[in-house]
Amino acid sequence: MSGPHLVDAHQHLWDLSVRDQDWITGPALAPLRRTFAEDDLRAETDAAGVTATVLVQTVTVAEETPEMLAVAHGSGTVAGVVGWTDLTAPGVADALAALVRLPGGDRLVGIRHQVQSEPDPEWLLRPDVGRGLAAVAEAGLVHELVILPHQLPAAVSAAASLPEQTFVLDHAAKPPVASGELEPWAAGLRAFAALPNTVCKLSGLVTEADWRTWTVDDLRPYADVLLDAFGPYRLMFGSDWPVCTLAASYSRVLATARLLTGALSPSEEAAVFGSTAVDTYGLTPPGRDPASACGRRHGPEDAARGGRRAR
Repeated sequence: MSGPHLVDAHQHLWDLSVRDQDWITGPALAPLRRTFAEDDLRAETDAAGVTATVLVQTVTVAEETPEMLAVAHGSGTVAGVVGWTDLTAPGVADALAALVRLPGGDRLVGIRHQVQSEPDPEWLLRPDVGRGLAAVAEAGLVHELVILPHQLPAAVSAAASLPEQTFVLDHAAKPPVASGELEPWAAGLRAFAALPNTVCKLSGLVTEADWRTWTVDDLRPYADVLLDAFGPYRLMFGSDWPVCTLAASYSRVLATARLLTGALSPSEEAAVFGSTAVDTYGLTPPGRDPASACGRRHGPEDAARGGRRAR
């Protein structure tokens, strides 16, 4: 993926006429209880100058990933898909291979599970999950982590046990922005970042703050920890649209991320808002033959030194 690019590394789409989003409950989430289609996304990304996005799963339903791949196949915006498959199933490798063969399968860049909803804080360390994670690594895909702060120790152990697997942390493990507390989240975050096969998204902070009253200064201590721990070459911007609209518009989320990274050099800023995502996921621009684009699945250590390693 060459030339200037602005990548949104985390967004969602869903169609309530196809499938319910059973996590959208209660009056606070009511604004999300409608269909969000790619045309809605394009209205936001075109206005913001975004050149590519990564579409991320929302429910643990096998049928959702083929649907997302189909969207990406015909999309001018979606360059990558982070889908779902049952990591505990014995046939994970076959399931991943089947997904890659589907229309849009060349856009599959990662697998995510809703670990935040697992009651076992060490779910990631289960032997069957470990076998699934190894299959994801063998397929050349990243594993995306959506976890809570108390699950960071297990994430550290899982990432340490699979150095060949790139782990991408969504929403910085959802720090307690609303309370203003940094610890023990920051210590767990730094332990995760100390591993060379980890990457983090600058995403989701606005919805961890007070939705109505948050300011950039409320988010800055958490963003500073991320920048210090991961550095700009292992950090990538994600809007978390449309979930972010509970607390801020797409344009405000992007503008806030720009302010939080305002002290970076031009090359560092370009990493956070583009090249980290491109190098981590091996993104192919929509509309281009994958064979003509950059190699698929690059490790975070390669992004950090500006190199690329096909995986």
